[in-house]
Amino acid sequence: MKNSIQLLSLFLLFLTSSCVINDDDIHDHDFIDNDTIGATYELETNFSAQENSVRFTFPNNIVKSDVVLVYRLEAQDNGLDVWEPLPTATIFFDDGSTLIYRYNFTLGDVDIILENDNIDELSAEYTNRQVFRIVVVPANFANSNSVNLKNLHSVLSALKINENNISKVSLD
Repeated sequence: MKNSIQLLSLFLLFLTSSCVINDDDIHDHDFIDNDTIGATYELETNFSAQENSVRFTFPNNIVKSDVVLVYRLEAQDNGLDVWEPLPTATIFFDDGSTLIYRYNFTLGDVDIILENDNIDELSAEYTNRQVFRIVVVPANFANSNSVNLKNLHSVLSALKINENNISKVSLD
């Protein structure tokens, strides 16, 4: 009897410890990650020679393995937003100067930086009312190769984030 109870206990231990709950589905090579949580923030800022960077502090520290993606609203085309991933391609001006938007992040914040030799000489289209979207995604999602990370719409669609779920942030 004692052996039967031990055997039953061992069986139950094996049964419960070997169960894996995985709500990720793979259908026809399309990966759907049902447990990925993404956070998206939108902010508007101005740059100047005195302030060529802006810092956004996350409401809560992100997870160490999270990846931060940043996009800049480059233009509007027929009423549709055109989002450009950072870092941007280098913009070359006729006077020989260049411009690039880039970013870096920690677990607590992200810095968006405008690099230019003479920011005061830049047109307001490059410095004023610049709109950025910051998307925080788990590393598994970023490394999955199933989503084009250079396309903000693809990222938001895969994360099932719509415009109503984007937190508009004021840096004032």
